[in-house]
Amino acid sequence: MNITQLNFCKPEPADGPALHALIKRCPPLDTNSVYCNLLQCSDFAQTSIAVKSADGGLLGFVSGYVPPGRLKTLFIWQVAVAPECRGQQLAKRMLHALVRRVSADKGIAYLETTITPGNQASEALFERFFNDLSAPVETSVLFSKEQHFNGQHEDEVLYRAGPFIVQQSDTMQNSTTQTH
Repeated sequence: MNITQLNFCKPEPADGPALHALIKRCPPLDTNSVYCNLLQCSDFAQTSIAVKSADGGLLGFVSGYVPPGRLKTLFIWQVAVAPECRGQQLAKRMLHALVRRVSADKGIAYLETTITPGNQASEALFERFFNDLSAPVETSVLFSKEQHFNGQHEDEVLYRAGPFIVQQSDTMQNSTTQTH
């Protein structure tokens, strides 16, 4: 699928069911309830981004939030890209658009995410993204397989990048439309 005409926007509550369907199509992402996805599209809309096709179909989504007590940090919870849109740097473009917006709105200077060991796609995405930001990165186990998941889930490794300064105009959005 050629994804040249896209709408990068804040999600709306009505996007919750489409987000649920998108995440189901994006293993190994953990699926949550539709209710959780509704909250991502409403309560976390200011720190998340949706990408829609010209006909309004949801093609990508990045959910994030500002953790209490770390007001200069944006935590990226999930990055989902429709399978037919992969290989076109949509995930990185969404991250750039979201960080640009949230940095301008909230003064974000740090970005955090967790990745399970061996998730090569996420590791490569965030390595490229952190390089784009010229941000130093620290890693540590945030939630361990044994201590937090009773051996039922791999470790969640925290990646913390920053401080960084976001350029408010860059070339990552070429051939796309962006709305706020």
